[in-house]
Amino acid sequence: MTAFTYAEVGATRHEPLPAGYRHLRYRTYVGGSEVFDRAAEAILTFGMHRATGATIRATAGRAAPGVGVTVGLGPLRVPCEVVWSADDRDRAGFGYGTLPGHQASGEEAFTVERDARGRVWFSVTAFSRPARPLMRLGGPFAVVAQHAYARICGRALKKLCASSRTVGP
Repeated sequence: MTAFTYAEVGATRHEPLPAGYRHLRYRTYVGGSEVFDRAAEAILTFGMHRATGATIRATAGRAAPGVGVTVGLGPLRVPCEVVWSADDRDRAGFGYGTLPGHQASGEEAFTVERDARGRVWFSVTAFSRPARPLMRLGGPFAVVAQHAYARICGRALKKLCASSRTVGP
């Protein structure tokens, strides 16, 4: 079994998030019902993450429990493992948890959902706390950076969905 750096594995799948961590909830509108499949595919194949400029190394091409993912942002390389995934008619995405060597301890989920009116929403849900000195020293900056990355993911997903609608000559 994988040595996650926190006990509440899978907790981003449902509310409430565990106490004792900083919580992040970010949600943004992506488009109408027609973008759902494109958005789901971009999230589940790590295309959205790559579109942010992050370097992604994954042990499989699609998010599924047990898939290892190393996210590179600048000089940081952070190891994670997918703990849950969903690929349903109206909800798709995954959550990954931190492994030893990650600056934080916790879990982050990236999902896209189609609501009853056919609107498609992207969400990031996370709980985390510092695990290593760099994150502890970063304090409030680390929180701002995590929120900024959620917004960057949202913009990247919207761009991917919009660009896939264009048809060449």
